[in-house]
Amino acid sequence: MDRIVAARGAELRCKGWRQEALLRMLENVLENGENPKELTVYAALAKAARNWGSYHAIVETLRNLEENETLVIQSGKPIGIMRTHKFAPLVLMANCNIVGKWATSDNFYKYQEQGLIIWGGLTAAAWQYIGSQGVIQGTYEIFQSIARMHFGGDLTGKFILTAGLGGMGGAQPLAGVMANGIILCVEVNEARIDKRIEVGYLQKKTANLDEALAWVKEAADDRRSLSVGLLGNAADVYPEILRRGIVPDVVTDQTSAHDLVYGYIPSGYSPEEAADMRKRDPRKLQDDAGASIAREVGAMLEFQRQGAVVFDNGNNIRTQASQYGVPDAFEIVVFTEGFLRPLFAKAIGPFRWVALSGNPRDIETIDDYILEEFKDNEIATNWIRLAKQYVPVEGLPARIGWFGHGDRTKLALAVNEMVRSGKLSGPVAFSRDHLDAGAMAHPNIMTENMKDGSDAISDWPLLNAMLSCSSMADLVAIHSGGGGYSGYMTSAGITIVADGSAETDIRLQTALDNDTSIGVLRYADAGYEESFEEIRDKGIRRIETEQKQR
Repeated sequence: MDRIVAARGAELRCKGWRQEALLRMLENVLENGENPKELTVYAALAKAARNWGSYHAIVETLRNLEENETLVIQSGKPIGIMRTHKFAPLVLMANCNIVGKWATSDNFYKYQEQGLIIWGGLTAAAWQYIGSQGVIQGTYEIFQSIARMHFGGDLTGKFILTAGLGGMGGAQPLAGVMANGIILCVEVNEARIDKRIEVGYLQKKTANLDEALAWVKEAADDRRSLSVGLLGNAADVYPEILRRGIVPDVVTDQTSAHDLVYGYIPSGYSPEEAADMRKRDPRKLQDDAGASIAREVGAMLEFQRQGAVVFDNGNNIRTQASQYGVPDAFEIVVFTEGFLRPLFAKAIGPFRWVALSGNPRDIETIDDYILEEFKDNEIATNWIRLAKQYVPVEGLPARIGWFGHGDRTKLALAVNEMVRSGKLSGPVAFSRDHLDAGAMAHPNIMTENMKDGSDAISDWPLLNAMLSCSSMADLVAIHSGGGGYSGYMTSAGITIVADGSAETDIRLQTALDNDTSIGVLRYADAGYEESFEEIRDKGIRRIETEQKQR
């Protein structure tokens, strides 16, 4: 099959720009995908559609979908077209949702083999992935937070050790350089290293640990930033660096550790050997991967004891390690609780916009608007300046920016006016990561150690999705899975298309205000003072009730 590339330009294949936009977003996730031939977008198994028959049926349906109809999709498979109304979502989808005690890894693999389900990741099956840049600002903000908390606000000369250069982890080297650090990224798949060099996210490559460490030392001595990709296995490299008495300043991992069969490659295996073992003896492959993760996390814990700042980057590696004999794995903090929770408590999170025209100048125009109109927003303007300098275009031109309540709406309405006036060459799709204030429950990532103990309560993302439907978003998705694809996570995602119409002003205002409002209310309900401040400052309507039962 020919490579799928998102359409560009003003020509419509659908009956309106809203439908065309969602079709281009679907094409774009595959244009940026790790393995588009298998419909895989990132993280080993996160897919854009169930199979090729489903993909083509989705495309055909979007081409012919009326404005007052809604396409319903179940785990990447189109199910039916419902007569709704012109303010209803055009697409509703649910991916990888399995009931209670049936939500196990074994059941997921069984249902997947039977062709009944896919894992949607966060933004893969919801057609919201924009390449590695989709997580790059979050990674950068983590590094910046670590710099402020531990290194006097500056990572210059500091050594960051990490692993994984796939669709998510591939953002790490560029984010490390942007934060002025020296970052060594261990990756077992050479093609991934080459891809990150090709797109400008990674500077140097080697298969020799001695050479990699020499480059790190030279950069530290010169106090200059550097990114190095090391071909190797983290389960071997981390213990070896430890054995040599070298303690990095910061240590993490962003391999596909959430999956022990299709994702994480065990020590002693090449990717090809792992693929062969996956067919012959998946249980052995899983156990070997678990043992390798235990070794890697054991080294991470020792780095932490020796003074490194160590954190879980959201790939469930601690959970896997604890199940394979590392009882103290959760002494490593997760990035959300450790570094980003004050932002999420104010519903400041990873907002995204995609220039559907394919014209990079549209993104530049929006950048300029942000720099002028959000001068007091240091997080947003600092990032836009860095992104203009460092972040290359992947697929359809896009940008990410950490905006909160009110600011997302202000930006989107301004962009819709730019589309209407012709200042932009085409419509713009707005979305966000599912890892957002009111949109995810994951007791080992997003909601770990909440103040009120509500870590595992998934009402909030379900409410978020229902509210998004009521608020006229164009696409609404509910996802579950993670951590071996069992019931570790529930999340919700939305997409809204700024097509320049006056009706879209109403959609954007309602959907974006309500999306962030419920995020602030979720954290206020858990007792975070930052949320109460946001409620007071922004006039969010919260119902006061009696104190919770303890």
